[in-house]
Amino acid sequence: MTRQLDEQIAGRFPVGQRLRVLDVGMGQGTQALRLARAGHKVTGVEQDHTMISAAREALAAEPEGIRARVRLVQSDGRDTGVHFLPGSFDVVLCHGVLMYVEEPDPLLAGLARMLAPGGLLSLLVRNGNALAMRPGLTGDWTAALTAFDTTAYVNRLGLGVRADRLETLTATLAGIGAPLQAWYGVRVFTDTAEDGAEVPADLSALLAVEERAGRSDPYRGVAALLHLCGVRG
Repeated sequence: MTRQLDEQIAGRFPVGQRLRVLDVGMGQGTQALRLARAGHKVTGVEQDHTMISAAREALAAEPEGIRARVRLVQSDGRDTGVHFLPGSFDVVLCHGVLMYVEEPDPLLAGLARMLAPGGLLSLLVRNGNALAMRPGLTGDWTAALTAFDTTAYVNRLGLGVRADRLETLTATLAGIGAPLQAWYGVRVFTDTAEDGAEVPADLSALLAVEERAGRSDPYRGVAALLHLCGVRG
């Protein structure tokens, strides 16, 4: 997903431009810190106390120049309008958040308002058209049959959450003025790997295969996650 995001940024902004980035639901700050290291000015928003504490600890270990480019806000991503003016950002990230939001449209509309004209909205969502893949590949036939007819599922944390279908999000993005420009699959072949599994020795080959599959049909359509990129008109 990092490679996909970098590809979209490189294709839409001049080389060397210092971008204003908003990372909503930033978790422990992996993408936020990576983009700050690349020279961009990043604002990270995270509601969970444990996650934002981890992000603050990671930020404290960075050089002063990088720390100066990062602002961390403990807040719900649905109230961005309280903290920021419309059009304040060139790039808005919302990765791994929508599955926890029962009604995502208001959140997405608010994120689109944060974008300057030509700004990039990057979403990472659970693929609602491929929920049967994981149970099917692991031989859980009852769960696979159920998954065909729903966008609800239980994640690896044991939480009841929801997935999004590509066609639904495509229509939503068009309606909020940030139409879909590109989409990728993420975790096409590796979704059944156990949490904490040992990193394979041929990691570079694995990443190359996943990257190729993530941009190729029919593989990307059955990926566990979808990476959607919309652009503000």
